[in-house]
Amino acid sequence: MTRLLITGSRGQLGSTLKHLLSERNDIEACFTCSDGLDITRQSDWETAISELRPEFIINCAAYTAVDKAEDHEREALAVNCEAVRIMAEAAARHDCKIIHISTDYVFDGDSHTPLKEDDPTAPYTAYGRTKLAGEEALRRILPHGSVILRTAWLYSPYGHNFVKTMLRLASEHKNINVVADQIGSPTSALTLARAVMTVVDHQQWLPGIYHVTDAGVASWYDLAVATLRMAGKDCHVTPVTTAQYPTPARRPYYSLLAKEKFTSTFGIALPHWQESLKNCLEDLLKC
Repeated sequence: MTRLLITGSRGQLGSTLKHLLSERNDIEACFTCSDGLDITRQSDWETAISELRPEFIINCAAYTAVDKAEDHEREALAVNCEAVRIMAEAAARHDCKIIHISTDYVFDGDSHTPLKEDDPTAPYTAYGRTKLAGEEALRRILPHGSVILRTAWLYSPYGHNFVKTMLRLASEHKNINVVADQIGSPTSALTLARAVMTVVDHQQWLPGIYHVTDAGVASWYDLAVATLRMAGKDCHVTPVTTAQYPTPARRPYYSLLAKEKFTSTFGIALPHWQESLKNCLEDLLKC
């Protein structure tokens, strides 16, 4: 029986893992949220790891309010870096491995080719800086006991995300404006959850940084159009530029992550984003 301690259980990935693992009899998973485990407190980590004795910690918890972080970087740093440092130190004392979720925002977003794991990092935003600081702390403290999975444009039937926002807006308006000059890979939380479990289930522990998103390329406009078309929504989507839709935090213009390292290392194929979107919408529209 493999024991897992999973943080951020109310988020998109945590909720998806909970659903995915409900079908596994060989996994004993403890799902925690801020009410049950304060990830910024060393004593909470010591108690949790001592009592549960997990083989893996899957850290889904993060401060992900990208715009809010611009004015609250200290709060974001506490969750995205300091908590990761404390977690890593506790895991090192108890010989526990960590699978940590990170983001495309650690890059500057100005590339024109898919970003590889060893490409230079240069985050523009407070969110990106704090997530990169968390990566660096984890790699410094637990270099051989950690896997970092960077992902992007996450959506699911759970919580707040772009796909659900498009469905809501389409029910309220006949026309919506969506940015068309930001490029990346939409990622179903189910794809990411399966990637996490691929790392857990693999016969060999292979630490390092890996990029995991769905396959294919899209703009936010492309994702919006595909979402409404697949959902049968009668709403026109108008493409706009980033300059026409300013936000407090600068969004990456190009954040396509190269996935070859993950797929070749673990011997799996990642689904195309349109296939994953179709499956997610089927679940969403049942509700």
